[in-house]
Amino acid sequence: MAPKLAITDVFALPNSTVKIPQLGFGVYLSPAAKCMASCLTALKAGYRHIDSAQYYANEEEVGEAVRQSGLKRSDVFITTKILTAAGSVESTYEKLLESVHKLSGKDGYVDLFLIHTASGGSKARKEMWLALERLLGKGKTRAIGTSNWGIGHIEELRDFAKVWPPHVNQIELHAFSQQREIVEYCQENGIVVEAYCPLVRNQKAKEPTLNEIAKKHGKQTGHVLIRYCLQKGWVPLPKSDNPERIMENANVYDFELTNEEMEMLDGLDQGQTGSIVQAVVNYL
Repeated sequence: MAPKLAITDVFALPNSTVKIPQLGFGVYLSPAAKCMASCLTALKAGYRHIDSAQYYANEEEVGEAVRQSGLKRSDVFITTKILTAAGSVESTYEKLLESVHKLSGKDGYVDLFLIHTASGGSKARKEMWLALERLLGKGKTRAIGTSNWGIGHIEELRDFAKVWPPHVNQIELHAFSQQREIVEYCQENGIVVEAYCPLVRNQKAKEPTLNEIAKKHGKQTGHVLIRYCLQKGWVPLPKSDNPERIMENANVYDFELTNEEMEMLDGLDQGQTGSIVQAVVNYL
């Protein structure tokens, strides 16, 4: 059986004093008009980790929600991501600072800044990583990492990075796309693995095994999927703009999946074909 888990659980990041809350709240495609209210609902429900991105176009709303929440800035872990390089390390650094200012003000910081994708090519990845290292050195972010990166992309950093390994690698991760090779690599190197799309966007709500396990515990299939991620040692980032669903997605600490149930869920893996967004490319 897994150890007792709690919504307050955190993981230590590699070579860092920073700790990341294990349960996060995603705001992908959360429109500006709804995002602030959704974040406030999440913070009220006990989430202390919000995952945004430049591409999501809602960084200002996330920052405003944290300010309005009544919580101390240091009590909320804020992540954002850069999608494309700006043509030079200096220009990319300025692009990073824009996000920091939107989320936390001119004198503020973010807790984690990720490179959103590996698809921009080797030169762009290097430019963004060097800009992130500078941001980290200036204290404008507390940690840096990657998203949708495979083994080869992370290994490539060794040639020039001062900060290695990345503190985090965020990838699509759920029972139907377990990406075992990159997960094992990250775990061997101490890289925290974040799981986006942990609910598979509700596309597997009728899957028989999932429903069998959910029924046994008197829970919903979404609860089982998030709990599976937690017991795997991943950092799931469930997303919703429905207030009731936001609260329900955090209601995963009053039951525990057995070893047998975890094995049943392990058996649902469909490899790359189980991915609904993208599986990483592990070799350059």
